[in-house]
Amino acid sequence: MRIAVASEENKVSGHFGHCEGFTIYEVKDRDILGSVFLDNPGHKPGFLPKYLGEQNVDVIITGGMGEKAQALFSENNIKVVVGVQGNIEEAVKEYISGNLKSTGSVCNKHEHSGSCGNH
Repeated sequence: MRIAVASEENKVSGHFGHCEGFTIYEVKDRDILGSVFLDNPGHKPGFLPKYLGEQNVDVIITGGMGEKAQALFSENNIKVVVGVQGNIEEAVKEYISGNLKSTGSVCNKHEHSGSCGNH
C-alpha cells in the first residue's frame, strides 16, 4: 500500500492543494518500508488526484480538501482521509493501525490558505 500525506515539513498540511509536497509511504503488512518526498507540482483543478494516482497512491491523508477534489480522488480509487493534524509519520502509523478515521470535513472557502484543516 502507498499512503501519501500532504506535508508541510514534518506536519500534515491544512490543505492538500497548497501543501509544500507529498510524503509517500510504502507500507506492507502494517510496517512502513520507507518514504519519499515529492514537491507539490502545482495546484491545478483536477490535476493532483491524477498525479498521485500515477504514483500508485492508495490513500491520501490531509487536513482539508474540497468536495470536488475528494470526488476526483474517489474516481481514481484513492481513499481520502481528511481532518488530520500533527506529525506525518504518526498519522501514517495511526492509519495503518486502524486508529485514524476521516472526519469527512469539506473545504469550501480558500481565502486563507491553511485554514481548511481546522474544521
